[in-house]
Amino acid sequence: MLLPLEDLAFVLYGTRIDPYFVLSQEEEVDAHFEPVIKLTEQVDTKTHEEDENVLFKMRAKLFRFDAGSAEWKERGTGDVRLLSHKETKKVRVVMRRDKTLKVCANHAITSDMRLQPNIGSDRSWVWKVAADYSETPPTAETLAIRFANAENAAQFKTAFEEAQANNAALSGGAPASAAKEETKTEEAPEKTEETEAKTEEKVTEEKAPEVKE
Repeated sequence: MLLPLEDLAFVLYGTRIDPYFVLSQEEEVDAHFEPVIKLTEQVDTKTHEEDENVLFKMRAKLFRFDAGSAEWKERGTGDVRLLSHKETKKVRVVMRRDKTLKVCANHAITSDMRLQPNIGSDRSWVWKVAADYSETPPTAETLAIRFANAENAAQFKTAFEEAQANNAALSGGAPASAAKEETKTEEAPEKTEETEAKTEEKVTEEKAPEVKE
């Protein structure tokens, strides 16, 4: 047996009141709940890049040579940058991966570094790093970088060597290439028929491992 709404309200609330009034009152209740976990204030994370000026920026792909497997491992694709510190004027290489912005190269440009052309490519360079800080702890690495074309690769080499000369001047030294030329000039003996014959011997330069396209 179905009861009228008025009788149903009497059963539920003990008095004959307008059930529609009760429902409308319940709908207007403004519930307020305190959060269980309070969010802390946002903290700015410093990368120390805010203290540097960008001298060079170019998109490229970076590799590292894994001695264990004797293979090149891709580190990531992104913008390789040469950053100059606003106070010390020292220049370093910093590269971050696209999207994740994870650092895949972070090292100072020292006088002993030498960019070597990669075998069979005019848009790729290989060089050795004594301490790369992209991982903790820093490690010695053999890195290779590949650009979209030969022109971009040449621009990187020019900027890299200029930064190398800058850092060497700040440290009171000279880049490896300049030091080698100076040593050869000072130690060169006077030419004789015997020495000229010796200088005709072919000297082969060590080639960097190939980075697959």
